[in-house]
Amino acid sequence: MVAGASGIDLVAMVIAADEGVMPQTREHMEICSLLGIRHGFVVLSKADMVDEEWMELVTEDIRDFMRGTFLEKSPIVPLSAVTGEGMPEFIRTLEKLAKNIPHRSSTGLFRLPADRVFTMKGFGTVITGTLISGQVNVGDAVMLYPSGIVSKVRGIQVHGESVETAVAGMRTAVNFQGLEKSSVNRGDVLSVPDALMPSYMLDISLHYLKSNKKPMKNRTRVRFHAGTAEVLGNLILLEKEELLPGEDTVAQLRMDTPVALVKEDRYVIRSYSPVRTVGGGSVINPAPRKHKRFRKDVTARLRELTSLPPDQIIAYHVAESGYRGVSFTILRIMSNIPEKQLTQSVQLLLSQKIILQMDKEKRIFVHEHNFDAFCGEIRSFLKEYHRMHPLKTGMSNDALPI
Repeated sequence: MVAGASGIDLVAMVIAADEGVMPQTREHMEICSLLGIRHGFVVLSKADMVDEEWMELVTEDIRDFMRGTFLEKSPIVPLSAVTGEGMPEFIRTLEKLAKNIPHRSSTGLFRLPADRVFTMKGFGTVITGTLISGQVNVGDAVMLYPSGIVSKVRGIQVHGESVETAVAGMRTAVNFQGLEKSSVNRGDVLSVPDALMPSYMLDISLHYLKSNKKPMKNRTRVRFHAGTAEVLGNLILLEKEELLPGEDTVAQLRMDTPVALVKEDRYVIRSYSPVRTVGGGSVINPAPRKHKRFRKDVTARLRELTSLPPDQIIAYHVAESGYRGVSFTILRIMSNIPEKQLTQSVQLLLSQKIILQMDKEKRIFVHEHNFDAFCGEIRSFLKEYHRMHPLKTGMSNDALPI
């Protein structure tokens, strides 16, 4: 259910009239909330199996259950799959809600988490999934993350119809040239070549569900779910030894296998054993450094990164990149800012000389403070070199230990 809910905009929460709200219903509601779903309604199924008095009681119980959730003011539609009762109302409700959902932008970075892979005779390997951002066209070169395998789109289908282009929000099947089925795993992400950065670590904002019975301890083994991927890892609490039910924090996840995500991607955490949903939130940094615990400057900065304006987020990541600098492509996943807006923010920082462009072709940027520090180190090395070798005219690039 976690993998299936990723990428959807509207949920129909099905509750059986003869059973009412069950434990799994509550967990499904928690998962939808953690994934940031904001639209939906309740379908009260098996309406033909209960009388009117029971229907009123279960409806009241569901209203109590929905209070304080994203479904609090949503319609409840009784429905019977046997008699057809409520089907016209169900369709009208679905159409009405669907019309009010904002369209996803097709100008973002193309990303398709794979939820199924199979081989069709005469076509080759096919990957299916929900296109969560951007668009893909027949003939495009794509890369599979985290493996880095590059292939070319041979064909695209949306709901059984062949199309030239698929855009964000569509259920999509993509056929590839020369891609082996064995090289694709559920949870892999299709995107533009060299656009994502697979990482074994993530900085995250975490909400620990109030429904948990006991605190979460540092280095707890967890199951991390993002997109269609499930990865095992350890949760590192950066500012406390344990997290109480209902609390929020910033933390770092250190995983057994790499994932390729973008800032603000939503995720769900489930316990290792027994398996149940315990929390979730959003990604702050999709490829961070390893943090030491109980560093107030680190945790304060992570909290700031959830709300800073774009230019300050960019300046922070350029500063963090040190002497080597950071590319425009990496800034895109670190900030999750649309390309046009990111270009404008970078140009503003360049004009203010807060960052410097060190490679025009690859669009690599260095922070002014790092550049000044680098120049200072070079001058120190040169001064020492000339003191040690006063008769030499200069120092070769190879001799510079930076």
